[in-house]
Amino acid sequence: MKPAAILDIDGTLIDTNYQHALAWFRSFKQFQIVLPIWKIHRGIGMGGDHMIEALCGEDKEAELGDRVREAEKGFYQELIDEVQPVHGARDFILDLKKRGHPVVLASSAKEDEVDHYLDLLGCRDVVDSWTTSEDVEHTKPDPDLVLAAMGKVEGAGAVMVGDSTFDCEAATRAGIETIAVMTGGFSEDELRKAGAIAVFESIDLLGRDVESTPLR
Repeated sequence: MKPAAILDIDGTLIDTNYQHALAWFRSFKQFQIVLPIWKIHRGIGMGGDHMIEALCGEDKEAELGDRVREAEKGFYQELIDEVQPVHGARDFILDLKKRGHPVVLASSAKEDEVDHYLDLLGCRDVVDSWTTSEDVEHTKPDPDLVLAAMGKVEGAGAVMVGDSTFDCEAATRAGIETIAVMTGGFSEDELRKAGAIAVFESIDLLGRDVESTPLR
């Protein structure tokens, strides 16, 4: 059997990263914490259970963590109708299926958000499975999400496709390789240093050159 393709959703298949950055900015500001949006953006891709401590320290996590996370969900819901699939995302999924790869979409988002993304991609009946927040205890860069996605299908190993250094780190901890795309805003050098074996500007370009990757 060919290796399973574990496809990150946010930032890789659906262009959500900047909406999430704005939602986090508004959430922090609600609690009188004003952070530069560029700094927040650098944290997009790690899970919300890591975000507050990474940006503001342990004290703020203990004091405000759950409240900031809950507020972010509300602000993001105000923006979710703006997000769109990355160009070529659905075609990439269809091509992987034609090549014989099991495909699992990996997200630690709530079920309603993942349902929205599945509808945008029009791939609910195409992919083999997907994950939601219900499948993981700890989010990226912890390996839980990747391991949960791998557990959804049988196959001869797996390959992660993601857009952030956190995807690369999580996949490495789960014992699999990562092909990275730059749509999350991380540079090729950053992604390679985090463990990516190949880096493409976008899913569309990866799809055109998939023969050069383990997903051939």
